[in-house]
Amino acid sequence: MSEPVLWRCLPFDAMQARTLYALLRLRSEVFVVEQQCVFLDMDDADADCLHLLGERNGQLVASARLVPPGLKYPEASIGRVVTAPDARGGGLGHQLMAEAVRVLCGLWGQQPIRIGAQAHLQAFYRRHGFETDGPVYQEDGIDHVEMRRP
Repeated sequence: MSEPVLWRCLPFDAMQARTLYALLRLRSEVFVVEQQCVFLDMDDADADCLHLLGERNGQLVASARLVPPGLKYPEASIGRVVTAPDARGGGLGHQLMAEAVRVLCGLWGQQPIRIGAQAHLQAFYRRHGFETDGPVYQEDGIDHVEMRRP
């Protein structure tokens, strides 16, 4: 059995250089290389968000960006949800989303949460209480859809 994931949530300015490097590398590995999507991941929002980091054996294996209300949407948001390719298959993505919702509500109170989800992941997000809330749209060449958790 693998080691448990240790979760921590940090503001951008509290991340040490190695932690930030690992985060940006993981996001690039998945969003740019694996998904073959050329886009600018660093969108000027990271500095105003909190970053949920999941580490196993000292290695970053999962992350999500917690976006305060009013920054991207009127509601709080969870974005840049990512798990390391070699850490998949054991429910880590579901652990990540459950922890992201828990931490977000702890930070800003129980409230609706809006996400911009890749359309093919709607069933995954529905398992965490999100409902489709709008039409499919293109973002960086990938079908997305807004979803909301009441």
